[in-house]
Amino acid sequence: MLPRWHVLLGALFVGGFYLLVPDLAWYNYFLLFFASVFIDVDHYIAAGLKTGSWRLSDALEYYATQGDQVQLDQKKGIRKVYDFHIFHTIEFHVLIALLSVWWQPAFYLFIGMTFHTLLDIFTLLHRDYLYMREFFLTTWLWNMLNEHFD
Repeated sequence: MLPRWHVLLGALFVGGFYLLVPDLAWYNYFLLFFASVFIDVDHYIAAGLKTGSWRLSDALEYYATQGDQVQLDQKKGIRKVYDFHIFHTIEFHVLIALLSVWWQPAFYLFIGMTFHTLLDIFTLLHRDYLYMREFFLTTWLWNMLNEHFD
């Protein structure tokens, strides 16, 4: 899903959350919105590591090019996992959920991240791209080790 949609839907989500739970501190709403959008910083990190450039415009160009490649690959029947996004993994979500036991604001980060991830999953399912994303850090690490020692 494109960042603009995460911003729009994240704002609507926070607005709905405010209607349901109007008595929260302002920073909890901010954390909810922040997590629903900026979890995608791992896309920027992945693009920077792949291209060697840390300019936002280069990251956007990288993903536009990758999107074209994904469409070509799909037409050819090629289905592969592309870039790894650590903040989108189950383990990272569990880490933030566990952190919320000791630090209450992490609960709102967890809710925002989960909302973001669900939007991503629905989009990937709709486009038949679910195979592209690795959702487990452990699987990614296992595959990296196997590639290294093969």
